[in-house]
Amino acid sequence: MTVSYIPAHERALAPVDPARWPDVARPPRASGLRTALAERIIGRALARLPLRVRRGSGEPPAYRVPRQAEALPTLTLHDPEAFHRRIGVDGLIGFGESYMAGEWDSDDLVGALTVLARHVDDLVPAPLRRLRDAWVRRRPEQQRNTPEGARENIHRHYDLSNELFTLFLDRSMSYSSAVFAAFPASPATFTAAQHRKIDRLLDLADVGPGTRLLEIGTGWGELAIRAASRGAQVVTVTLSAEQRDLARARITAAGLGDRVTVELRDYRHVEGSFDAVVSVEMIEAVGAEYWATYFAALRRLLAPGGRVALQAITMPHERMLVTARTHTWISKYIFPGGLIPSREAIARASAAAGLGTVADDGFGDHYAETLRLWREEFDRQADSVAALGFDRTFHRMWELYLAYSEAGFRSHYLDVRQLLLTADPVPGATP
Repeated sequence: MTVSYIPAHERALAPVDPARWPDVARPPRASGLRTALAERIIGRALARLPLRVRRGSGEPPAYRVPRQAEALPTLTLHDPEAFHRRIGVDGLIGFGESYMAGEWDSDDLVGALTVLARHVDDLVPAPLRRLRDAWVRRRPEQQRNTPEGARENIHRHYDLSNELFTLFLDRSMSYSSAVFAAFPASPATFTAAQHRKIDRLLDLADVGPGTRLLEIGTGWGELAIRAASRGAQVVTVTLSAEQRDLARARITAAGLGDRVTVELRDYRHVEGSFDAVVSVEMIEAVGAEYWATYFAALRRLLAPGGRVALQAITMPHERMLVTARTHTWISKYIFPGGLIPSREAIARASAAAGLGTVADDGFGDHYAETLRLWREEFDRQADSVAALGFDRTFHRMWELYLAYSEAGFRSHYLDVRQLLLTADPVPGATP
């Protein structure tokens, strides 16, 4: 049976399932004064940005319209009262829930979010920023990345459905930034770009015939397959049962089952000694509380002369410190327990464990293009996403997640880096 998905311009009126999305189905309670104050603060902030804001009812613009507004991304408020009430109570969580509820849209979602990301520190007046800790929500205790908590946090995202991820990822099933040979990126070059990313990491780690390789964070097995194809003996660990099962099937289909062991295991519980350790965008799921434990495990597992190659998303240090204390829309709905580190945090935690940074290369523009390709394919697959049982609210949630992430890289608020860490100096290498 074909499931017809509702077009974007009609989704604003679609009902939200209150059992599945209780905080989206209805705006939070708030006094009229608080909502009016939120509208005033938001209005003043948005009026200073290169962004057009209008009401979907055809009324005049909600705020002053900048010059040359027709060339600017437009943020359309279908339900201004609910939009301001949500933000007044829950800040950026409310902003995201308002989009999920269909209370606002944009003709250029990435463009609008990029503007907001570039001016994130200017959206709240300085005097109110000092009161931030009085009203922002703290991260829930249950999202701590204890061994039990980490399993649940990973389960909530990566065990959604292998079929869902298959719909929008490239053939390599890589869920991390690719490295493209040229821009703009195209679907035709996507898998080659993912392989280029993997090969750069394996080269950093000096993986070749006979290398004993540990991969922390299996994904769906592509890195393990390429490492084993080089002649390495690979142990790869994950906390996602869905990923483990599909990775094993893909590795077996590639004829490499004798060279790769896939285990459902926490990095803290891995034993052995390895010539190389590789981990791709897994540190973001570790949590600041456990960064010292994570890097201590890398050091403990590394054989003399071994190398650690990491791919990590990073954010500015001061912004990371603020985010670490805050329950965000991303931590509530997308990556519970997650925190993007700063370069400084990685350097300090790794150095404390006895690991030195030998190489550090950033390529955030490539992640923006990676996310664009995922987002465009996800939108093309809307009917298939719905057929898997994911409702319209979920679809809008993932629209916002992918666009929000892309905007982070386009604004250079976020970066992604490949790092080489060793316990011993590497002759001739420079960080």
